[in-house]
Amino acid sequence: MAQLICLIDASKCIGCRACQVACKQWNQLPAEATTFEGSYENPPRFSAQTWMKVVYREHEEDGNVVFLMSKQGCMHCTDAACMQACPTGALYRTEFGTVNVDTVKCIGCNYCVAACPFNVIGFDRLTNKAQKCTFCYDRLNAGLQPACANACPTGSIQFGDYRELIDQAQDRVDELKAAGKTNATMYGLDEMDGTAMLYVLADKPEKYGLPVDPQVSLQTRIWSALFKPFRVLVIVAVAFGLWVNRSHSKKIEQAKSEAK
Repeated sequence: MAQLICLIDASKCIGCRACQVACKQWNQLPAEATTFEGSYENPPRFSAQTWMKVVYREHEEDGNVVFLMSKQGCMHCTDAACMQACPTGALYRTEFGTVNVDTVKCIGCNYCVAACPFNVIGFDRLTNKAQKCTFCYDRLNAGLQPACANACPTGSIQFGDYRELIDQAQDRVDELKAAGKTNATMYGLDEMDGTAMLYVLADKPEKYGLPVDPQVSLQTRIWSALFKPFRVLVIVAVAFGLWVNRSHSKKIEQAKSEAK
């Protein structure tokens, strides 16, 4: 598991989207034009411009409508499917234990997008690059907490050492169960061998739109085992192809200039 994690207590989330706005502002991500799809959740899906969002789930409980809300985005898994699927090593583990995308190495194959069991990786079709939450890597390097945790007004998102926050999460689960939330649980401690986004949920994971038992698919594991030894060759081949294409483009531009 990552050395530093975010503890997301969904029972304290009020759906204000302060974390969502902070993520957009800090990472200079543009807004997206959306249409109403019958839910307060907006934008409705992750993309190259939306790396994290507040998820809204409506449920009926004792004849009343109950909203379950939580911040969701990249989980920064220990057993990361995206890293195993990437043929060029563009998905890598940082010194903080989180998972980032090296856009220079990314070739736009989309394998990471398909492999992620949480469906939280976006794809920029203009640049042909995968994009996702970086866990505010630049802020961590500056000794700051992630923008989402900094913006949360209720303490729903807390940032710190995983050993301390795991104990805090367990205490909170016990409190919720004592208060009658019998399905209260911790999510992210065992899933994917541990994630850097640890949740306290007041109900079952599926009610928040989280997969019950996320796994790296067998296809991804086989792909990684068979292809990993050849990744260096792929990187060299891609680099050579880009060099040839750039040289060819320069010759064409030079010929055009001479023709004028």
